[in-house]
Amino acid sequence: MAYTPRQWKNLGQLMRIKGHNIFVIDSSEHNNHSNRPCIVLIHGYPTSSWDWESLWPLLEPRFRLVSLDLLGFGFSEKPYPHPYLVAEQADIVEALVQKLGLDNFHVLSHDYGDTVAQELLARQNEAPKPQWLSLCLLNGGLFPETHKARFIQKLLASPLGPQLTRMMKKKTLHKTMAEIFGPDSQPTEELIDGFWEVINYNNGRRTLHKLIDYMRQRREHRQRWVGALKESRVPICLINGSVDPISGKHMVERYKEVVGPPLMIFDLENIGHYPQWEAPQQTCNAYERFLDTVYGDLNSSKNSATEMNDSV
Repeated sequence: MAYTPRQWKNLGQLMRIKGHNIFVIDSSEHNNHSNRPCIVLIHGYPTSSWDWESLWPLLEPRFRLVSLDLLGFGFSEKPYPHPYLVAEQADIVEALVQKLGLDNFHVLSHDYGDTVAQELLARQNEAPKPQWLSLCLLNGGLFPETHKARFIQKLLASPLGPQLTRMMKKKTLHKTMAEIFGPDSQPTEELIDGFWEVINYNNGRRTLHKLIDYMRQRREHRQRWVGALKESRVPICLINGSVDPISGKHMVERYKEVVGPPLMIFDLENIGHYPQWEAPQQTCNAYERFLDTVYGDLNSSKNSATEMNDSV
């Protein structure tokens, strides 16, 4: 672990975006990276941009990296009560892109961030010309019918949610994370401590039952968000931890059934829901291989999927 959450916080800054204080980390603030190809990274539930901590030093030599803590997460503002709509999160990402003057960039997302990316992709599809160069999706509930929510997620989404957030202990988080990580890549106490810190920052635990409304929103907006994948004008890659009980191999199979094969699929064997934490080097290798394909002869390979295992 290169950075603790506190050290990570010191690398970024709060920006006023869409009326809220949003934590943003931009590698060009500390290095002369502004002319490099840019990747915008969107994190998952219930954590923060710190989820990219292990990938950051692996990708930073080649790319400008920009990430943020979405509203209600990590070091960003956590208004309560608040509806926490995915569309609002997408508005914030778009406003950040405009604020930083990003013209063309790649998008890398995970979990809840995949859902935000789907809404953003729908907007890209509606634009005269996409700003995006590519989209890479790590494990996430792209299809509500195959998203296998954990018991605690169902409880948080129920009327018991507010009470559960008050009662939740770190050991509950550890148990849940242990269930969704791979058998040989279990979370360390240090990692759980970090998760717990960013979740609880600024009394954030109370927002968890509000934020998890994304599961309902996925059902409500399924046609738009699945349609965004079908209609995408940019190349898409899946990097998937295959043993993830929430959105593992079964999600990839559903993707191929509903959307068709993406440009590339990387199946990481024995890896769970968090490839970027469990297998950062494999994830980086897979992602860079995808981007090298995008930079290379993209047109000749766009219509054929490539499936690879964890040998990348």
